[in-house]
Amino acid sequence: MSDGRQHGHGHGHGHGHGHKRSHAQEGGPVPHSPDHSHSHSHSHTRPRHPLARLRHLFTPHSHDSADKVDAALESSARGTRALWVSLLVLGMTALAQAAVVVVSGSVALLGDTVHNAADALTAVPLGIAFVMGRRAANRRFTYGYGRAEDLAGVVIVLTIAASAAFAAWSSVERLLHPRDMSHIPVVALAAVVGFVGNEWVARYRIRVGREIGSAALVADGLHARTDGFTSLAVLIGAGGAAAGLPLADPLVGLLITVAILLVLKDAAREVLHRVMDAVDPALVDAAERALLDVDGVRAVGELRLRWIGHRLRAEVAVVVDGSLTVREAHRVAVDAEHALLHAVPKLTGATVHADPAPVAGERDPHLALAHHAPA
Repeated sequence: MSDGRQHGHGHGHGHGHGHKRSHAQEGGPVPHSPDHSHSHSHSHTRPRHPLARLRHLFTPHSHDSADKVDAALESSARGTRALWVSLLVLGMTALAQAAVVVVSGSVALLGDTVHNAADALTAVPLGIAFVMGRRAANRRFTYGYGRAEDLAGVVIVLTIAASAAFAAWSSVERLLHPRDMSHIPVVALAAVVGFVGNEWVARYRIRVGREIGSAALVADGLHARTDGFTSLAVLIGAGGAAAGLPLADPLVGLLITVAILLVLKDAAREVLHRVMDAVDPALVDAAERALLDVDGVRAVGELRLRWIGHRLRAEVAVVVDGSLTVREAHRVAVDAEHALLHAVPKLTGATVHADPAPVAGERDPHLALAHHAPA
């Protein structure tokens, strides 16, 4: 949403382009306002450099609200497909390993199997979050339901922590009460199957998560990758048992616990950053460069980006010539939003506020808001 007024703090008036995304970014289209229709016939961002202008002219693009909604829905659909495919693969892997645990009594393989099963089940809350994220924004949830994805990420982190605790408990119990492992070749084969299944799922989830911008799906992929490496660790336990070292199995179980804790740290950091609205500073730099290339933008003031699920929203104040009319300032704001949509991947909308350039001796129009500023 672009704000062409020359005072205020982003109380968006909702020209068609921004208004449609703010109310329909996850749902059906909202009609244009007659006074603010914003089809692609609006004045385009005019880059200062001729080559950039030529590249912009011949690059296929669209910023119609329906296109943005379709792209957002497609990213959710891709995330959902990744979840259900990986759920099937991990479910089959866990069932195969569970059968071997029953006949072999391997505590290391038991810990790996439980971790695999837990990893498969994390697809359920994340899948629910993707479905919720597709619901339209409303007057209570004005930004939509994308944050459900971040809550699912927290559930995933807690699940990883629980599987670490279970692996540790099983290993300590087996150290205190040793038991011989049987069917050692089968245990080794199950460990290899676990590694192959988990590594495939990890690569798939992480790749799709990065592409659609889902921190929760990336965290789930990291979870699967740890399962893969712990499956290889089970091989060491099986080898130790074959060499007549019964304590090798529970000791490897403790190593698995440590490995799970390491991935817990990475996954928790990924999810915590998203919950705390952290963004890659390179995105902020790209946004600032794009804004400064817009004709009429003299400077960039406060710029904020935030993730809502796997989509980005932006808020920015740009400085324009104070002698511009409201319509002219509005054009600059629209061009600024247009530039942001090109420059920032996964951005679905922006609120742009146009501030007049300060004039010597003129009272700052924002002083009336000073007493509302946080201490």
